Amino acid sequence: MKDHLLNEYRWRGLLYDQTEGVEETITSRKVSAYVGFDPTGDSLHIGNLLPIMGLVHLQRHGHNPIALVGGATGMVGDPSGKSKERNLLSEERLAHNVSCIHKQLSRFLDFDSKVNPAKLVNNHDWLGPMSFIEFMRDVGKHFPVSYMMSKESVKRRLEGDGISYTEFSYMLLQAYDFYYLSKHYNCELQMGGSDQWGNITAGGELTRRMDGRKVHGVVFPLITTASGQKFGKTEEGAIWLDAEKTSPYKFYQYWVNADDKDALPYLKYFTLLNEEECHELAALQEAAPHKRDVQKRLAEEVTRTVHGQDALDQAIRASQAMFGGGLADLTPREISEIFDNVPSTQLPQDQFQGEGYPILDLMAQCGVVKSKGEARRLLQGGGVNLNNVRVNDADKKVTVEDAIGGQFIVLRKGGKNYHLVKVIA
Repeated sequence: MKDHLLNEYRWRGLLYDQTEGVEETITSRKVSAYVGFDPTGDSLHIGNLLPIMGLVHLQRHGHNPIALVGGATGMVGDPSGKSKERNLLSEERLAHNVSCIHKQLSRFLDFDSKVNPAKLVNNHDWLGPMSFIEFMRDVGKHFPVSYMMSKESVKRRLEGDGISYTEFSYMLLQAYDFYYLSKHYNCELQMGGSDQWGNITAGGELTRRMDGRKVHGVVFPLITTASGQKFGKTEEGAIWLDAEKTSPYKFYQYWVNADDKDALPYLKYFTLLNEEECHELAALQEAAPHKRDVQKRLAEEVTRTVHGQDALDQAIRASQAMFGGGLADLTPREISEIFDNVPSTQLPQDQFQGEGYPILDLMAQCGVVKSKGEARRLLQGGGVNLNNVRVNDADKKVTVEDAIGGQFIVLRKGGKNYHLVKVIA
């Protein structure tokens, strides 16, 4: 089967490692596979996209995807890839977060398929009712301390600030998840980032010891940018899938601004474009890298999937604003984000009441020009734009109605010299 799931992972660069026997299993029958998601926040971020896409391809190849949210393990914390203990959350907060994550995953996975519907499970349903004594008796006895101490995630924490017994026990909890899903959902495969290899193999070992079943693991690469920065991190923080945390405009811009070296791999990782389409875009990039065709297509595909077509259209309109595009349809939040790095001036709303504030005075007060005389000459020469609309009338009065959302006025001198006026009530 040339077009089986693992070959899809291979050409996309998604396959980092696998346990022995995965290929034979996945090509011989339909399997169920799961990926775990941390519900300690109410939104996933783009660092979660790789395992999400792993489930997407799995479902498209006819297998059964299971998204596990760690309602129980989220109260404990996975030491993998972390240097410090995490804060513990209440059951109410975790339930809210799980609901939000389900909604976001619905953008990617088909939970209503008649053939192989995706499932969402919460490990609090089976770990929550277990007593400590029951867990230690039935699960803990299968894990020698030397085995747990040999895991890289534990070693790193012991070499640093140390690790609590709570987080040290996380491996047992995740291993039990694999055993439970294997027994009750016939789940034969767990997938995740390469930092999860230790937890995944521990789950395979526990399942073998408790039930005699053989299960498998596949891990995806951990991504860093061409500059060595952790993927999905910016100076402002993580890039979230929630539009309230990261606007569709900023989300779109993150992908548009991808380095040339990253753009093509990202296209393979995070979109459903086929191999031929990716090759065609790679040829365009090689022929004319300055056109950024790969980045634009990447941004369009991912933004559409996460936020929908309307949000993508709005993000594109917002992106065109710095090149003279219309501003009338943009929200104050988008104006603030688009022009966050240009010079700005705060002025009271009172100055724009009544007949309004003469544009010559406004430009001079904001320092856009050195004098009203210079402003007049620019206006007469067609070199002044108000909210990206050319102004030729030197007697123009700027009013509150000119302020976008009643909050922002965008002045532009010439082609690129922007100044943002923030109208303060």
